[in-house]
Amino acid sequence: MTTITEPARETPIIHRTGVLVVGSGPAGLAAALAAARAGAEVTLVERFGCLGGNITAVGVEGFAWYRHEQTVEAGGIGWEFEERAKEAGAATPESQSLSYELDSEGFKLVADTLAEEAGIHVMMHRAFAAPIMDGDRITGIITESKAGREAILARVVIDATGDADVAHRAGAPTRMTPREGMMAASVMFHLAGVDKRAFMAGVQADPQTYKDWGGGGEWNIETSGKEDDMFSPFIHKPFAKAIEEGLIPPHLNTIAGTWGAMHDTGELTYMNLVHLDGVDGTDPDSMTRGEIEGRRQAMLAIEALRRHMPGCATARLRNFGMTIGIRDTRKIDAVYNMTDADAREQGRFEDTIGIYPEFIDGYGILILPTTGRYMQIPYRSMLPKGVRGLLVAGRSHGASRIAHAATRNMACCAVMGQGAGVAAALSVARNSDLSGLDISAVQAELDRQGVRLH
Repeated sequence: MTTITEPARETPIIHRTGVLVVGSGPAGLAAALAAARAGAEVTLVERFGCLGGNITAVGVEGFAWYRHEQTVEAGGIGWEFEERAKEAGAATPESQSLSYELDSEGFKLVADTLAEEAGIHVMMHRAFAAPIMDGDRITGIITESKAGREAILARVVIDATGDADVAHRAGAPTRMTPREGMMAASVMFHLAGVDKRAFMAGVQADPQTYKDWGGGGEWNIETSGKEDDMFSPFIHKPFAKAIEEGLIPPHLNTIAGTWGAMHDTGELTYMNLVHLDGVDGTDPDSMTRGEIEGRRQAMLAIEALRRHMPGCATARLRNFGMTIGIRDTRKIDAVYNMTDADAREQGRFEDTIGIYPEFIDGYGILILPTTGRYMQIPYRSMLPKGVRGLLVAGRSHGASRIAHAATRNMACCAVMGQGAGVAAALSVARNSDLSGLDISAVQAELDRQGVRLH
């Protein structure tokens, strides 16, 4: 490999803070809010021009689509996201569950308001470039932006990048699923111009269930059986017909999936139909190819809907998410890595920082939380080995394959973020190392913030 040697340079320190959160998705936003509410000085760094991550930047509006009558919820900030969106008129009843779909545009304003109310110092349009290290302790980060390279110093850093970017570059051990085994990436899109009455009549005339997800390609799944006859807003037949008539190439039999909400305005939102295997979210060239191919497949899907889905004859593209949706990249090797059994058998931990219902979605498994079963999330799964002063919250925490399929979901990432934020705030306030925190104090503050721990 050919390299160049960059000249040494002075990087300006532009900001100092107590708790620095890198990434503002459900985990990062929850972490920043929790830390601020626990009394810390908090800074939130985000590479895009909005907070919310998958909700806003990708367009994944189904925040809690797993919820049913007996689902046990963690409460806390994840629940607050939904409630505040409803109050702001930025939420719509979800089609397959007892939850609300968060409007990806409206939630940008909700997130702004939450951050402002909490007194968080928000720094958007800055991409993480490198950690600042003092031996094995992280003391801040370097960002790249229109302003060039800048340094931000902090007493505690929370990596909420989703890809363990900070932990990985700081030298913490990480692992990654081989590219051929990764969960598919998705390009989300929204439609306008749909006839709601005709569309809903078509859905009611031919209702789909989770059992219909079977039958080839992306949609061969394992369930517990109880999901099979439950309604799912699943669309497959229009694309099968489009393949038969030559509109869609036969190898694109993975174009299929779910719609989110059918609005009175004719907008059909959160179209989760395009699934791209082999896209590596840590490789910009791979993501570039995925973005381009995903948009191409989305337009094929829209044409198939126009021809073969009731109410969609005049449908048109409203917008794409502003970036590709990635489900699966790096995970840290944590002090404790959650196991398959933890996810499947209601794992219990003395260092619980929250609970999450028995919802597994990924690697060909779909189990919905309809029986009241739940697991606890251990604080230790966010503690990376080898780096001090750092917590990793969200889908890149320490977890096995099946545990990742459970904990990667946005509402669970918010649970982890809130736990990490409280722990970081207490670490700063007590001048205590993250690995030696009094977990009972963390749990007491989480309880005060409305989190269910047990």
